[in-house]
Amino acid sequence: MALKQGSISIDTENIFPIIKKWLYSDKDIFIRELISNGCDAVSKHKRLVSLGEVNDDGEPYKITVSVSKKNKTLSFSDNGIGMTADEIDKYINQVAFSGAEDFFNKYKDKMEESNDIIGHFGLGFYSAFMVASNVEIDTLSYLEGATPVRWQSEDGMQFEITEDGTRTQRGTTITLTIADDSDEFLDEYHVRRIIKKYCSFLPVEIYVENPDREEEEAKEREEEAARKAEERAKAEAEGETVEEEVEEPAEPVKPTPLNDTNPLWLKSPKDCTDEEYIDFYRKVFNVYEEPLFWIHLNIDYPFNLKGILYFPKLKNEFELVEGEVKLYNNQVFVADNIKEVIPEFLLLLKGVIDCPDLPLNVSRSFLQNDREVGKISKNIVKKVADKLKSLYKNEREKYEDFWHDIQLFIKYGCLKDQSFYDRVKDYIIYKDLNDKYITLNEYLEEAKDKHENKVFYVVDKEKQAQYIKLFEEYGLNALVLDCAIDDNFISLLEYAQSGVRFKRIDSDLSDVLKDENAEKDEKTDEEITKFFEEIIGDRIQKYTVESLKKEDTPAVILISEESRRMMEMQKRFNDLNYGFDLHEEKTLVINDKNPLIQKVLSIKDDESKKEDVEVICNQIVDLALLANKELSADELDLFIKRTNELMTRVISL
Repeated sequence: MALKQGSISIDTENIFPIIKKWLYSDKDIFIRELISNGCDAVSKHKRLVSLGEVNDDGEPYKITVSVSKKNKTLSFSDNGIGMTADEIDKYINQVAFSGAEDFFNKYKDKMEESNDIIGHFGLGFYSAFMVASNVEIDTLSYLEGATPVRWQSEDGMQFEITEDGTRTQRGTTITLTIADDSDEFLDEYHVRRIIKKYCSFLPVEIYVENPDREEEEAKEREEEAARKAEERAKAEAEGETVEEEVEEPAEPVKPTPLNDTNPLWLKSPKDCTDEEYIDFYRKVFNVYEEPLFWIHLNIDYPFNLKGILYFPKLKNEFELVEGEVKLYNNQVFVADNIKEVIPEFLLLLKGVIDCPDLPLNVSRSFLQNDREVGKISKNIVKKVADKLKSLYKNEREKYEDFWHDIQLFIKYGCLKDQSFYDRVKDYIIYKDLNDKYITLNEYLEEAKDKHENKVFYVVDKEKQAQYIKLFEEYGLNALVLDCAIDDNFISLLEYAQSGVRFKRIDSDLSDVLKDENAEKDEKTDEEITKFFEEIIGDRIQKYTVESLKKEDTPAVILISEESRRMMEMQKRFNDLNYGFDLHEEKTLVINDKNPLIQKVLSIKDDESKKEDVEVICNQIVDLALLANKELSADELDLFIKRTNELMTRVISL
């Protein structure tokens, strides 16, 4: 006989379309919600035991999920606090009234910590109707003398409560009859995968049962026993002596929970070993290699947040885009890579963050406008920066060892977050020409008497070897900036460090390289540039004459820093057309102290030497271009032919 029938009380019209399309966009979520509710019920009972409200019966707490394709049912059973008929009417029939919140209010004065009650779902139970054509609750309250109660509804709108519940022990079983369009949830292994995704670290052990398989296995054992009995009877009838088989009783197989009830991030960092951190990393992210290092977040104020962020080893500079930061709420998985909570650049890492102060189901727009979310994000940034600072100051050698692997992350973080840059700018290091790591301030201090506020850099030590040699001969230094995003990072540094300009090593000849005592004649310099321009033509855009301290270099090519940056920007934006022709502006710097240059100039007016002069001038330019970068195919072909011609002339002398 029904105790009560009626319609579910709701305050919001058309609440189920909201549940299906907005609150729960992924049908898998209902498994998380029902298991979390069971976990909540267990947590309540644990709390009552700890407060002395009820006796501890010693029964291990657990949640059991049972999958039966034969019966088209999926059930969730816990041995938590259970419910009375009045509580079902209050917590189930009145949608959006949270049982966990009511429980908390009742016992808040006696509770030392409130965050172990997962509850606060309100609508979580009703996510079951996304996949079910019928839902039943079979429950027995922990209260002495309580009667088992059954609740049933086919559509989540009409319900019936009766006293024909079947539970004999406290707790709740929720049984879903799976709808035809959701039969994937009758696949045991699919259900296991979902549980592992969302519930791998819930604080109550979770088990999965398959009564269909167990029934099938029992049937197979019976059939095997019958077959053996038949063979034995047949043998005895034929007069054969049959030895009685004595089967050892099979050891009962102890079921294994699917989850780890005490994940590493809940422990104090001082109680965790390196091996535990590495094992946890491999298990959660299904990788074999070890991380470079990690940050254990353990924040109690002004909000509660725990977690571990790992800096992975990279196979290449672009692998970081495959990062994965998992967000949890009281050990319940919420989602991967929620940039509203976790700063975007930190999503390049791998890690787990557990924040009970965030609701399980919220819209992105809510997160974007929530002040607490902003505080959480900023605090995570601070913790990461503090870790880098600590490594730089206390473990400098280790910091330098993995700098190559983390520089992309740090520089990207600086580009995305000004506050992160402000915190780590003094701990960003650069390799110099001597393969020594230094900071930008150290470089500027070292160079202030030679080229103040200019930072010279190289992007390829092999291709720019001649320029490096030239710099080293004059005791100059440069930074190696070969990271994929260094072009963007240079722009940030120039903006942040007022007055500092970055110059690629082949873009500028510092005054230090020039012979300040050399007498200069502007008219002569103009004649030299005009002479070379007539021979070389528009292969080179600009010509200049300098007196370099070293005489052995006849000429060098400089590439305008501004034009090169524009060209690289154009490439980054898929050859965006700016409305004018972009090209690298080359300057040929002719060293008038070089003997070969002086010899060419001395015979330039000799008509009998005209051909030789042209060959040598082109050869000088090509050698300068080769020192800067490779020649084009046509230019290289001409260079080879000209070189062969010159060698032939030398042999004939």
